[in-house]
Amino acid sequence: MLINFICSSVIEIRKHLTMKIQLQSIARSKTDDGAREEVFAAQVTIDDGLQGDRSDLLGAGEVAVLSKESWVKVCHESGLELPWLVHGSSLLIKGFEFLPTDLGRRLQIGEAEFEIHREMSPHDKLENQAPELFRSLQMGFRGGVVCKVLRSGSIQSGDDVIIG
Repeated sequence: MLINFICSSVIEIRKHLTMKIQLQSIARSKTDDGAREEVFAAQVTIDDGLQGDRSDLLGAGEVAVLSKESWVKVCHESGLELPWLVHGSSLLIKGFEFLPTDLGRRLQIGEAEFEIHREMSPHDKLENQAPELFRSLQMGFRGGVVCKVLRSGSIQSGDDVIIG
C-alpha cells in the first residue's frame, strides 16, 4: 500500500514538472473606471510594471499573475462563470497553480523576469459583485500573486513561463 502511494505521488510530481506553463493572456486597465482590455503583447518595465496599465491595485514595477486553473476552480465552486478580466490581474498563465511556498521564486516570461513578492488580494469590487467568488479567491493563493519586475522586456500571449 505504501509503495502504491509513493508511486502515485512520484507520477503526480512528474506530471507537474513536465507540464508546459504558458502565458495565456495579458490585460491592462486603460481608464480610471478599471475596465480591463486584453492585448496580445506588451512591455513590462522595472519602473512601471505593465506599460499602459492604470490599475490602482499594484505598486510601481509590479504585475499581478493569475493561474487559469485556480480561476476556473473558484468560478466553479462559486457557481459563476466570469471572465478572468474581472479579477484585476495583469497576466493569466496556464499550467501552474500558485502556493505559499512559491514566494520568492522567479518567473521568466518572454524577455522579462519577475520575482513573486506577495499573494494577490481580490479587488474590493468583487466582494460586492460576487461574494462567494471573493471568499474563494482568498484561500491558498488562488487569487494569484503579485510579482516585482526584475528585468524589463517584451512579453506576448503564448510565451513559455519558466519558474525557477
